[in-house]
Amino acid sequence: MAGGRLTTHVLDTASGKPASGLTIELCEGHGAEATVVKSERTNADGRCDAPLLSGADLKPGRYEVRFHVGGYFRESGTEGFYDVVPVPFLIEDGAAHYHVPLLISPFGYSTYRGS
Repeated sequence: MAGGRLTTHVLDTASGKPASGLTIELCEGHGAEATVVKSERTNADGRCDAPLLSGADLKPGRYEVRFHVGGYFRESGTEGFYDVVPVPFLIEDGAAHYHVPLLISPFGYSTYRGS
């Protein structure tokens, strides 16, 4: 794929499976100043079917991915603590691959810059 891309992957560590059907929002900006630019649901592999951003659409700036884990756990009949997990980050190079994975369980989460 020419140009950069932004991807994600969500794994449910409590079940040992990908988090299928989890709503993800991509925002430009951080916190109260963030504007939702895209909303997706994860597929059976816990990924979006296409990059959240790619090519000329991936521009340097402040972004935030909001993972709606509360809805995911409620739909699976599991009690959880977190409703939305916001992950703010910076894109500095529009030609690079940025991967923002999230590991979730009903009472915790972890994220890192993936490859």
